[in-house]
Amino acid sequence: MKPNLAHGSKEYNEIPLPSRRQCLALMEAHGMLPNIREHSFLVMEVAVFLGRSLAAAGFSLHLRLIEVGALLHDLGKTPCLGTPHNHAEWGAAELADLGYIELAQVVREHVYLNPVSADPRLMREVEVVNYADKRVLHTRVVTLEERIADLQVRYGRTDEALRRIAALAMKTLALEEKIFAPLTLTPLDLMDPNHFRREL
Repeated sequence: MKPNLAHGSKEYNEIPLPSRRQCLALMEAHGMLPNIREHSFLVMEVAVFLGRSLAAAGFSLHLRLIEVGALLHDLGKTPCLGTPHNHAEWGAAELADLGYIELAQVVREHVYLNPVSADPRLMREVEVVNYADKRVLHTRVVTLEERIADLQVRYGRTDEALRRIAALAMKTLALEEKIFAPLTLTPLDLMDPNHFRREL
């Protein structure tokens, strides 16, 4: 029997997802900058590696949704540069308009996870993509500490911003513990470049 997604509404093979060629076309259509494209591919590699490890540990995960969600998580980044728009919401709206509802939700939550989820599963695709993105600084896999320190330097211009980053750090650390608790891997194992192939 195939495992079901959230709400038990659709089997995995019924979820509409773009092909790799369609993903690349979407990146091109929205003018994705080369560095953001490279970042996206590395986030995809980290997310897929974690997704496969979690699936092997018995978790019900849609690996194609993880792959495509990670690849397109920053679809709205370039169009939103220099604007007040939220790139996660912008990208999610674009994908939802194309009929990719589950994918849109992964993109929507790649920065901040929704604290309330109707999904009863112990692990969700969006959590894997969210965490993978937090482990990739530009085009390098880094520790969570290094990633948070970079966020503080780049975005911590006010006390309120620093408080938000600190809260995000605590939530991401809890997510890290949740992801690695059932695995024989440790967070530092993601620093091994042999786990990933660079596919640009």
